[in-house]
Amino acid sequence: MTTRGLDEFAGWVEGLMRQRGYDIDSPRGGGKSRIADEAGVHRAAVTRLLQRQSMPDLETMRRIAPLLGVSVRDMLIRSGRVTPEELPMAADLLPPSDWQPSLEDFARWLGVPDERMGVFVKVVNQFLEPDDEAEGAVEGVETRRTARD
Repeated sequence: MTTRGLDEFAGWVEGLMRQRGYDIDSPRGGGKSRIADEAGVHRAAVTRLLQRQSMPDLETMRRIAPLLGVSVRDMLIRSGRVTPEELPMAADLLPPSDWQPSLEDFARWLGVPDERMGVFVKVVNQFLEPDDEAEGAVEGVETRRTARD
């Protein structure tokens, strides 16, 4: 990593921190400590990056990226550790943006066996489709049942 690369990366991260409301400019602003605490990393790692002393390690990038609203992939590419070609997007593996998963899809993701699929779908549908009795009830309040029910 060149000094220029570190400077560009640190400048990019600084901009993201400011956009997210971290006060990293004033000595007592608390922004460096706050982001370190929220990310679960050492404050020194944040300080070294902002002072252009060293590039954060992979774990620090992994923890800071979500706080800054970027992917770890973007951080790795911007840092110069990998190229976009070395870490391609898996766009062809992603479903279309208008795709809505079915209950069967959820069942598969949860590991529901095929022979139990019908039961799973039936039970979940009971929670998703309001029944006639619940429509008259106040939202958020359960209807009390008596022994005669």
